[in-house]
Amino acid sequence: MDPLHLRSAGTSLVMGFDSGEAEVIHWGADLGSTLPDLAILGEPIPHSAIDANVPAGLLPQASSSWRGRPALRGHRITDGVSGLDFSARLRTVTATAEGSSAVVIVQADPDAGLTVSSALTLHDGGLLELRHTLTNDGDTPYQLDELATVLPVAPDAVELLDLTGRWCRERHPQRRPIQQGTWVRTGRHGRTGHDSSLLFAAGTPGFGNRHGKVWATHLAWSGNHEQFADSIGDGRTMIGGSELLGPAEVILAPGASYTTPALFAAYSDRGLDGISEAFYSWFRSRPHHVLPAAGTATSRKPRPVVLNTWEAVYFDHNLSTLIELADSAAELGVERFVLDDGWFRGRRDDHAGLGDWYVDESLWPDGLTPLIDAVTSRGMEFGLWVEPEMVNLDSDIVRAHPEWIVGPSVQSYKDGGRLPIEWRNQHVIDLVNPDAWQYIFDRVDALLRENNISYLKWDQNRDQLEHGHAGRSSVHEQTLAAYRLFDELKKAHPGVEIESCSSGGARVDLGILERTDRIWASDCNDALERQTIQRWTGLVVPPELVGGHVGPTTSHTTARTHDLSFRAITALFGHFGMEWDVRGVQGAEREELKRFIALYKEHRGLIHSGRMVRADVPGDSLMLHGVVAPSGASQGTVRPGTTAALFALVSTGTAFAEQTGRITIPGLEPDQDYRVEAIFPAPGDADYAHTFTQVQPPAWLADGAVAGGRFLAEVGLPMPILNPEHALVVRFTAL
Repeated sequence: MDPLHLRSAGTSLVMGFDSGEAEVIHWGADLGSTLPDLAILGEPIPHSAIDANVPAGLLPQASSSWRGRPALRGHRITDGVSGLDFSARLRTVTATAEGSSAVVIVQADPDAGLTVSSALTLHDGGLLELRHTLTNDGDTPYQLDELATVLPVAPDAVELLDLTGRWCRERHPQRRPIQQGTWVRTGRHGRTGHDSSLLFAAGTPGFGNRHGKVWATHLAWSGNHEQFADSIGDGRTMIGGSELLGPAEVILAPGASYTTPALFAAYSDRGLDGISEAFYSWFRSRPHHVLPAAGTATSRKPRPVVLNTWEAVYFDHNLSTLIELADSAAELGVERFVLDDGWFRGRRDDHAGLGDWYVDESLWPDGLTPLIDAVTSRGMEFGLWVEPEMVNLDSDIVRAHPEWIVGPSVQSYKDGGRLPIEWRNQHVIDLVNPDAWQYIFDRVDALLRENNISYLKWDQNRDQLEHGHAGRSSVHEQTLAAYRLFDELKKAHPGVEIESCSSGGARVDLGILERTDRIWASDCNDALERQTIQRWTGLVVPPELVGGHVGPTTSHTTARTHDLSFRAITALFGHFGMEWDVRGVQGAEREELKRFIALYKEHRGLIHSGRMVRADVPGDSLMLHGVVAPSGASQGTVRPGTTAALFALVSTGTAFAEQTGRITIPGLEPDQDYRVEAIFPAPGDADYAHTFTQVQPPAWLADGAVAGGRFLAEVGLPMPILNPEHALVVRFTAL
């Protein structure tokens, strides 16, 4: 069987079949249009080793003498005897190209009664998508323990970067050398998890934002999972991931199939920014990416300025107060008003009411209509917070259906069954139960049909650690049932946008993002914390899908106090909004906020379509990041006089040196001239005097400067001396 070669955007994927199984010969830099005879890649055979070349298969397996993690683990159950057919010998049956960018490879073991079909697509921007489907061809059940998606990385990938975190500190990086053995990140949260790694990235020594070779993977799954790097004794390394299945969670009946979550993978020879470009290209090419504007077929709807009421009023829902808040928001330029937790029956705090998705008549005798009318009459969309996957014990629905609570027992807790320990006073409703699923669908569907709601902030506030249905582990089925809930509601209400919130950023993955229009990156609105959270969230997720809000002057979660300009600039490079009682924002601060909202509206088209650029700045007290307008032969050129790039210079702490020095500006067109000017905060803004500590500013700061892209990338500009936890927006206008 001839090799298969997929090419796109500087990336090649070569599949070979000489060993009898499908093998990834190369995933990395583009190899051009012709390949040599791949027989030249035959490896030497060392002493005291397998007497054959061992392939790094698309499905690594012990039957080929692979000594690392096998892709497929499971066994057949016959007449009560388990463990049969524990080691499959999968060999290629067909390899069918589907155009120039996709291939379907079928491998089978007729003796074991197993077939695996693997679908690989190399998308236009260089992002590879891979998934396997296992089918039980036998006449007895097959218990699946794991089916992993993996890819090899080159020998010069010697360093591993992944992400970890906790509530209000999600997605922080950690690095380690790749050493012999297996580095495994396990998520047993029943959801993606605050500590889940959004990306596994292997690269050349010291790879950074703009330099080094990087091979990176992301597992698109919102339930239990594992991600890993597996380096075996012969020097080869695989990276990948799999759904983490519970005991006997997937048993395939004869003829039944299981499909893995998609593994998305990207290669870059330009550091992590190249990885982001591949992911952003895939996101933005989706037909459903950002709903079309009203009355158009293709134009993307601008991401509206949001006001969320949580940190403004919390559970204190009062119509007159909320209308005052809507008045203040509209005057500032807000375009979407979101009513958060506290509107439904029995909900005065977080101990009761979850699951009773009816408007509380004692709070809202005329329903939500008076508030919705007030909001929409002021030119804003109305959004509503819901948490459909959770219940409180103190709720009418649990009193009526205690058996709908997820737990380890067959019986309901009312009948002597054991409940999991509570988390935030709540439990999980069993969406695997068709009656419970239908109840939740019907209630959310009714809310959307009966009210003029354009947006749902969909929360999910707890881990699911003892997740069972009818006495068996059921995270797998619960995750699929939640996906189906999103899918069916989207089908019934195609104009409604949904935000995925999960006690902040605990469900951020491409599985949930295939069904939602935005993620809430973290419950933390502290701008200093958000700088890191948003930077690493943005490694995979483009800014138009990442909610970033200006919170109160003193943070609700950390008690840090920041100037408005620092909070606003942090929120700018995302889907901008506020979570703040803006009625109290007056005088010069209010004028500064209005000017900033206008600035976001002016530049959101650039921020939400351009190339993300992150500079490699020496030291750890300064960050420089920005967005550059698409350009080049396929994009056209930026028109003279228009904004070609926006950058934020961010001080996160005190610097070692007394001067910032020259900072180079990467990512601009080398032969293009630009006018460079600082635009926020500006002289006269309330925060301007707090932003700097300097006797004299750099020469260009007051009146701007003109320089070419090549000069800015190689020589740079001297930057002002920012106070810690302050920032500056710099605009680059094409000349």
